[in-house]
Amino acid sequence: MREALYYEKKEKDTVACALCPHLCVIREGKAGICRFRQNRRGTLVAANYGRASSFGLDPIEKKPLYHFYPGFYIFSVGTVGCNFGCEFCQNWQIAHGDPSMTDITPKQLVENARDYIDMGYPNIGIAYTYNEPFMWYEFVLDTARLVKEAGLKNVLVTNGSVNEAPLREILPFIDAMNIDLKGFTEDYYKKYCKGSLAPVLRTVETACRECHVELTTLLVPGLNDSPDEIERLTDWVAALDRDIPLHFSRYFPMYKLTLPATPLEKLTQAREIAQKKLSYVYIGNAQLPGASDTFCPNCGAEVISRVGYSARGVGLAGRNCSECGTEIKFVGKIFE
Repeated sequence: MREALYYEKKEKDTVACALCPHLCVIREGKAGICRFRQNRRGTLVAANYGRASSFGLDPIEKKPLYHFYPGFYIFSVGTVGCNFGCEFCQNWQIAHGDPSMTDITPKQLVENARDYIDMGYPNIGIAYTYNEPFMWYEFVLDTARLVKEAGLKNVLVTNGSVNEAPLREILPFIDAMNIDLKGFTEDYYKKYCKGSLAPVLRTVETACRECHVELTTLLVPGLNDSPDEIERLTDWVAALDRDIPLHFSRYFPMYKLTLPATPLEKLTQAREIAQKKLSYVYIGNAQLPGASDTFCPNCGAEVISRVGYSARGVGLAGRNCSECGTEIKFVGKIFE
């Protein structure tokens, strides 16, 4: 563990955490909502610093990032803890459980990432994922600095619920983010995620000016999948940048939520609504023909084909559509 950043000491050994919008006021011997920012004798410590629960070399498409080095891989790592309490959490054993942990240093992580490259894997860097990476803030910041020095890439897979100052401090080291936009109403965030929508929107607005951003919305039947809500979500994203890729993911019963899985027609409907204003819209966690392929937003020609998590260019001339010449917005090259 180590002393946390972004907190203020109060009276009687109480501390006020300023990392995320919950602004937890934590008494001696207690922890914040995330469970791992803890008050130890009047000092806020990051108790999960250097403690990893999961490692793995993943396709970049698994994050999901479809417009950031398509076809490449990224070394993925996570710890424990989250500042949300989503009833449908897909990684609840890590985010809210107590899995076995491994001690790791930032330097060792960078060495691990480079080991994969030395073995011939097309690894571009490190992704901080599996749990909420901002709850590992100090460790991620330290590691991200070393990753950049090594000439590799940093990726955050996050719920986006972080305060502006810590976000701005870490952004110069971040190359790409997939941000969960879980819904588009405060009521949904409050009731089913135990968080707030407004800070997430602010994070998206800030991040998309500094790094590559893609968004993921898990569609939960009857809760956040109405055509009206999808329209408003799409309008908001389009006002920022119509080229921001949006992923609609299929919900399955998980953790505390037992609703049936999202009907495929709801996913298709959401995609059709979003495609009217956004250039790149995808469906994840469902086997639907063409749902994960990239098409030219001008002429509709297929330009990147995906099977599972593998990607290959099929209609590209450089970075442009080979049919009409329209530039396809993605970062980096495509691994063949």
